[in-house]
Amino acid sequence: MKISEKKNDSYEKEEVPFVIATLCHLSYLLVSVFGYLRDFMRNIGLEKKKGASEKNRDGYVQLYNSFESFYTRNIYRRISHGWNLPICSVPAAKITVIDRESDDYNWSFKYLDTRTEAINLGSYNYLGYSSNKGPITDQVEQSIKTYGIGVCSTKCELGRLEIQDLLEKKVAEFLNTEAAIVFGMGFATNSTNIPSIAGGKGCLILSDELNHASLVLGCRLSGSIVKVFKHNDMKSLESLLRYWIVKGQPKTHRPWKKIIIIVEGIYSMEGTIVKLPDIIRLKKKYKAYVYLDEAHSIGAMGKRGRGVIDYYGCDPKDVDMFMGTFTKSFGAAGGYIAGKKDLIDYIRCKSHSCFYATSISPPICQQIISVIDSLDTDEGKKRIETLARNTSYFRRSLIKLGFIIYGNNDSPVVPLLIYFPGKIVAFTSQALKRGVATIGAGFPATPLIESRTRFCISAAHTKEMLDKVIEVTDKMGDELAIKYSKKKLTQEEIIY
Repeated sequence: MKISEKKNDSYEKEEVPFVIATLCHLSYLLVSVFGYLRDFMRNIGLEKKKGASEKNRDGYVQLYNSFESFYTRNIYRRISHGWNLPICSVPAAKITVIDRESDDYNWSFKYLDTRTEAINLGSYNYLGYSSNKGPITDQVEQSIKTYGIGVCSTKCELGRLEIQDLLEKKVAEFLNTEAAIVFGMGFATNSTNIPSIAGGKGCLILSDELNHASLVLGCRLSGSIVKVFKHNDMKSLESLLRYWIVKGQPKTHRPWKKIIIIVEGIYSMEGTIVKLPDIIRLKKKYKAYVYLDEAHSIGAMGKRGRGVIDYYGCDPKDVDMFMGTFTKSFGAAGGYIAGKKDLIDYIRCKSHSCFYATSISPPICQQIISVIDSLDTDEGKKRIETLARNTSYFRRSLIKLGFIIYGNNDSPVVPLLIYFPGKIVAFTSQALKRGVATIGAGFPATPLIESRTRFCISAAHTKEMLDKVIEVTDKMGDELAIKYSKKKLTQEEIIY
């Protein structure tokens, strides 16, 4: 199998069919009308209120009177049967799911004594390191005997251990940067450190419109001017760069103290890969900085698992700030920021996570260290190659069957467009009954008319597992009439 020669350039987003878009809007309209009708019935006592409500609060502004709570009550609850399912096993290639049922339209669930075993397509276990046995697990167990489980303190107090220092050194070497700093939570790595880096007034942030919520929150908390460019659109980005460099800061029109471009390596809902070479070209041309979030791409992209830098063959020195999480490819928890030593030293002194959050626990550090060491062995290289092969095979097979699939050919995040909210729960619940566990995503996580199910491919998946998932998806596509694509692939193009 050959990974696409043109890399990111091969992806063209297939548009939503007009008839489907119209019917999808109509379905949401009908559901909303019935939602308002049910709210009316609740208010006059014809139907019991089961959601959060306030009593004896005269004079107070209502906390729950918003469209979001209306949507949760009347739409999300009805289509959430296949979501938020508890599992009772390691999130490996196969998982065991606790069965449940609801007799009140998903307001509450009754958990059953039965279990369902299914192929796991819903975890970000890209390299298959999420395991409870093997040499890495043995090393983690040994670290618990040495350091314990929790640190119970912040880094700037008594929460710094030698194993954390070793991890930071390993991460910096892995990414080929001068230094790195690690944190106990991936979401907080973005939300608490972007404000430290951006520095408030006088800074301009240019953010991709599909950036993760943690990046969006970090940008808002920074106090900087934030402008959003179209997803992966270099013309939109350059247009904003030129306009705001000329315009300068609001009111004073002085030059910006710094301009930061914030992008992701792989976009977790779209499956698209950032056009990093173009980003670097614009960064150099306009003297901006690049903040690259590699939560989904580190470990999963490139011949050596070094992320999109490795994938494109770019120079790590051309990216100013590397951010990533250990929750995906490393089978652990937490996040990191890497770059020049001066930058990392500055973050140590300014980050809220360093001063107020408990530092990353020792066994998690050991898990990450062991995985980093493993990636440079024959076993690690085999996992990276297997993930690339599985990804290409699975994506091309679904496209050949007639599904609309978003994202680049080499992205292990594989969104399959379903469009209709009612079909999300139908697909996920019926697939689970047939031994395939996946997740659905709809509004507000996606645009209103772009509801989807999302498959996450792993190196732990065998060809037999993928073939079963493809077979089940094929049957579900016919039953639910969700094969909307006009693209055609021949059998010769699908090689495992």
